[in-house]
Amino acid sequence: MTVEFVVLGEVAARHDGRTLRLGHARQRSVLAVLLLQAGRTVSADQLIDRVWAEQPPRRAHSTLYGYLSRLRQALTATGVTVAREHGGYQLTAHPATVDAHRFAQLVGQARDTTPGPARLALLDQALALWQGDALAGLDTPWLTAQRDVLERDRHAAELDRTDLALGLGRHDELLTPLAVRAAAHPLDERVAGQLMIALYRAGRPADALTHYQATRLRLADELGTDPGAPLRRLHQQILTDDPCLAAPEPPPSTGHGGPHPVPRQLPMPPRLFTARTEELGQLDAAAEAAPHAPVIAAITGAGGVGKSWLALHWAHGAADRFPDGQLYVDLRGFDPTQPPVDATAALRGFLDALGVPAAAIPADPHAQAALFRSTVAGRRLLIVLDDARDNAHVLPLLPGSATCAVLVTSRNRLTGLATAHGARLLDLNLLTDIEARRLLGAHLGRERTAAEPVAVAALLRWCAGLPLALGIVAARAAARPDFALSATPPPAWTPWTPPT
Repeated sequence: MTVEFVVLGEVAARHDGRTLRLGHARQRSVLAVLLLQAGRTVSADQLIDRVWAEQPPRRAHSTLYGYLSRLRQALTATGVTVAREHGGYQLTAHPATVDAHRFAQLVGQARDTTPGPARLALLDQALALWQGDALAGLDTPWLTAQRDVLERDRHAAELDRTDLALGLGRHDELLTPLAVRAAAHPLDERVAGQLMIALYRAGRPADALTHYQATRLRLADELGTDPGAPLRRLHQQILTDDPCLAAPEPPPSTGHGGPHPVPRQLPMPPRLFTARTEELGQLDAAAEAAPHAPVIAAITGAGGVGKSWLALHWAHGAADRFPDGQLYVDLRGFDPTQPPVDATAALRGFLDALGVPAAAIPADPHAQAALFRSTVAGRRLLIVLDDARDNAHVLPLLPGSATCAVLVTSRNRLTGLATAHGARLLDLNLLTDIEARRLLGAHLGRERTAAEPVAVAALLRWCAGLPLALGIVAARAAARPDFALSATPPPAWTPWTPPT
């Protein structure tokens, strides 16, 4: 899809990823009416009423025609226009290009699908289309009424999605969003019940009972009523520790195409490894936080300093902490010969590895990211994102579950990940002279390096503490075991020195 229209957020139009300029709020209101009525004709009088209500401008029809003309110009490159049809106007866009219509379609598909992961994935795709409050910034009575309808549909989809997730044993990931939703909808007994179930299954029955009492008092104070029968029954079940409330057992993981394929995508670890003891300890400490808190670690530093080397060494050593598998992608953010791997392509590779059928993978990148988060929720997975270009390169590939850990490498310092997602930043420095000497000796043998101290000193100086350079030099020397080390050509670059 080369054109997409947004109403589930600020009204916008994008063509081939470029946001179009749609003009001021009143003009965007005209477009919003046409988008919500995509495929149907709207008369000029209806447009005027829905955009200006009881306060139309003196020359309302002329003003409307001017807005429509400017909208046609803004949409010229998209192939979409505002056509005059039977005394009214119709946007020629297919309803599927409008996020609100896609949302309704996905929710309808979900309700026609058997309850389970497939239905949950469809609802995740639908909810991922929301980018904020519907029709944000537009406040005519008709648009406000439409916003209320859309928000009610969103709330209903969220409730359905939560019931499904609870049915799949994903209560841990729901605690925070449910607490936020319960605060926003304090009189919604269905939300209250969902939060109580999640709290109970998380080993917090006292908190579940406390929330029931708070809801009961609020209903009495504001509505003069008691909780309904379903919430009262749930309260009694928690009091009696009813076995029916126990979380369902998740399907067992399997590496042979079962319900949860277990990907093992890590490349071969470095054959020789030395130093980096402090960094390995920091990665161990970060991993110990899972599954109670999100774990993201970003290893940053100059090219050739050993970021991937460290990441793979640690990832192989920690693989048993992640029984549901390890995902890996080389994003080629700084590859001089090939373009970077697009995050959407990486997502599709991950979804394939996780056993998601190709037919179930949506075309929309936001929906793909939502499906990925839904698929990995509750699993103990390690995700290695190697050679990322920047924060934007990484964000679509982050899981939403605290049970997963993410290890990123990049030449850029990814402070955005630390600020927005609490990532732990590890700045990788050059190897010290002792560490570099030890690594070269491990490659070539101590006898050979001890026999030519002057040549070794020259090679270490040229390699400047970069593990990649040391590996290249060692490979050249190992290919000529009968040659003196002084005959080994140095790396084809000027020694790297840290900035002052």
